[in-house]
Amino acid sequence: MKQTLIRLSQTYVTALRAHLKPGVRRSLQPARVLGRQAVALGLETLGLARIHEYALSTLNLSSQSNGLIKRAELFFTEAITPIVETHRAARQSQTDLNRLKETLGLRTLELAAANRQLRRGIRRRKSDEVALKKCGIDYARLLKSSLQVQEGLRQLTHQVLMAQEEERKKISHELQDEVVQTLLGINVRLLSLKQKSQVNTKGLKEEIASTQRLVAASAKSVHQFARELRPAVLDDLGLIPALHSFMKNFTARTGVRTHLTAFAEVEQLEMARRTVLFRVAQEALTNVARHAQASRVEVNIQKRLDGVCLEIKDDGRSFQAERTLHANGGKRLGLLGMRERVEMVGGGFGIQSAPERGTTIMAQMPFGKIRRRNKSTGNSFESRLETL
Repeated sequence: MKQTLIRLSQTYVTALRAHLKPGVRRSLQPARVLGRQAVALGLETLGLARIHEYALSTLNLSSQSNGLIKRAELFFTEAITPIVETHRAARQSQTDLNRLKETLGLRTLELAAANRQLRRGIRRRKSDEVALKKCGIDYARLLKSSLQVQEGLRQLTHQVLMAQEEERKKISHELQDEVVQTLLGINVRLLSLKQKSQVNTKGLKEEIASTQRLVAASAKSVHQFARELRPAVLDDLGLIPALHSFMKNFTARTGVRTHLTAFAEVEQLEMARRTVLFRVAQEALTNVARHAQASRVEVNIQKRLDGVCLEIKDDGRSFQAERTLHANGGKRLGLLGMRERVEMVGGGFGIQSAPERGTTIMAQMPFGKIRRRNKSTGNSFESRLETL
């Protein structure tokens, strides 16, 4: 490298001497060629300036006229032109490189933002997929539950229809066996009286009395049916007399002792709620007679801060209330009927049953006008009662 610089310096001195010869106007092309060689060797402006100073001292131009010095300066200026152009190109390249870096930086930021958005989209899609899968599972569970409820309603409807049919059959048999037969007997006696009145009037008074007894028995049977369907005393006198009358007849029929406790303000309830209380007590006592094998039943109607509470407690056999409510049969239908009646007027229904403690049925309803109550409210009250 050093020898190359020495050769370049000598060549520079020779070219400058030739350029400065008097009488001939020389071209500056040799200076440009030297400048290109300097660029090829990696020389900068300072390095070429040192070579130029060396040439000036070698040619002893410091004592020469200004004209030669100016021509030497022109030669030097032409020689460094390639280096200057190289620097300009480098600066432009650096500017372009900086601009490219800036563009690349912006593109990198844009790609990073797009990448973050893509990751968010992927996370959102995964979340949506999980939610969709969960919705599918919930939908399947709800569908299964709906089908179970539908099947339960179908069975309950079937039981209601069967119960209605059995009730109609019972009423039909009762009318056929008692009222119709009694009326036929009355008709036969009247025909007999008609024939006897033409032949012999002796004993006619006794026959008429017997016929009157048959008419009274028929009227009593019809009255009993009507009272079981809808007791007139409930409409005429109120809830307490109706319950007292029903429980008195219940004890006479079954031998189960009963006791009623109530407060007078219960008669201020709306007729629909008093009817529900009567029907619940009626159904509860009927279940006691059919299933409980009890010896005593207590019916209490108590005043609470938020309304009225009916409590029917017997000393008979216990049963599993929850299993019975979900089982098939008439007993379940009776319990469901009581609960539905109570909830229809905005009340709550509950059952307690334990071995050696008998069974307690509770129905609670508020004072005031009847408002439709949602199912969840009634069920929560029922759960609270069953856990007492």
